[in-house]
Amino acid sequence: MTRPQKKSYRAAQPSFRDGSSNPSAFLDECLETIGTLEGDIGAFVATDFDGAKTAAAASSARWKDGKPLSLIDGMPLCIKDIMETASMPTEQGSDLFVGWRGNRDSAAVAALREAGAVIVAKAVTTEFAAQPARGTRNPWDLTRTPGGSSSGTAASVAAGMLPGGLGTQGLGSTIRPASFCGVFAFKPSFGGINRGGSFDTISQSSTSTFAATLEETWEMARSITTRVGGDPGFMGVSGPLEAPAPAMPKRVALLMTDGWERTVDEAKQALVGARAKLEAAGVKVVDKNDDDTVAALEKSIEGTIELSGGLNNWDFRWPMNTYAHDMDINCMSPEAQERLIAAEAMSHEDYQALVLKRRGLRSAYDGLQNQFDVCVTLSAPGPAPVGLEWTGDAVYAVPSSVLGTPSFSLPVLEAEGMPLGLQVMGYADQDAKAFAAARAIFELYS
Repeated sequence: MTRPQKKSYRAAQPSFRDGSSNPSAFLDECLETIGTLEGDIGAFVATDFDGAKTAAAASSARWKDGKPLSLIDGMPLCIKDIMETASMPTEQGSDLFVGWRGNRDSAAVAALREAGAVIVAKAVTTEFAAQPARGTRNPWDLTRTPGGSSSGTAASVAAGMLPGGLGTQGLGSTIRPASFCGVFAFKPSFGGINRGGSFDTISQSSTSTFAATLEETWEMARSITTRVGGDPGFMGVSGPLEAPAPAMPKRVALLMTDGWERTVDEAKQALVGARAKLEAAGVKVVDKNDDDTVAALEKSIEGTIELSGGLNNWDFRWPMNTYAHDMDINCMSPEAQERLIAAEAMSHEDYQALVLKRRGLRSAYDGLQNQFDVCVTLSAPGPAPVGLEWTGDAVYAVPSSVLGTPSFSLPVLEAEGMPLGLQVMGYADQDAKAFAAARAIFELYS
């Protein structure tokens, strides 16, 4: 394949305003690219092209009248196949649910439709948004994984088949595939986007956005939350509907995490280069070797993959136990069955201890906001691994899941000729501030 080219919907909007093009024409271009590339990439498990064409035609009429419903009116999107869609099945990457329909839209999808977005396809997810992988290939190198569990969404945006889509992250399922595929991604604060109708409801999972541009990740998220908010009882992603202006952070903590020792040399050098860019822009950057507070933070987030694994296992004890007992256990992968065994070996007290540990980590991290505007680190320890069986190491992505913070992956680095993300982490319920910092940092590379 040739080098993939992302396709921005935002960049096309001036042509909608002057009448030289419209969302229907944009969708046709997307469908042509899908027809060319999908056979190699395998990003989608279901499509609704007829419904998409109808929605795009309605959007085209609104743009012609100068009355779009939102900043994403007419934007063709895919939905991770862990979220319900009335127009297509929701299979959760599982042989147990082939062809299953809930006959309703999840909250986020309903909001996207209200905003005029065009729902084109259901994107491949790993089984139950965990493991194993389901065969999607990385558009940069078809022998490599696109990452997971939001495999299809990341791959489709990277290939230019669609300008954006929804994913989720409970461990590393957004930041890692965004890094491997070289696209922008926004993992909001925990509770930031309403998860009603999503089967990825474990206790630190967030619905997330992928897009061809950083601005579109924000505008998709706000188009959703202005209509359905965040999870019940949570503030939800707040701030301007249009992407916030860049605001360069003044003081940044550079994190190496406990993945540093298994990070490839080019990725290490890329992070060192990112530090130099920030410092040249007048940003004070400190790491664990410079600052005891950063050293303590680094120590606290050691083992977050293991912590998350225990939490996620218990969180998904139900419904996995009912799948095993009341459905066909042979349709569950060996990995899912092993997770169930691990979950059933846990006591409620074991789980409570993990919850308390996470609560303490979140509280301690929250206390750092007067010292550091954001934290910066890698999105992954290297490029996408060769092979389709493993979705890659989540070590750099998992801290933002455990801490419940907003996080952005910026496709500005590379390692071994493949894309690599630079990650910017903010503080819970301060998504707009984190976005402004991420945008300013991205502009250093523009």
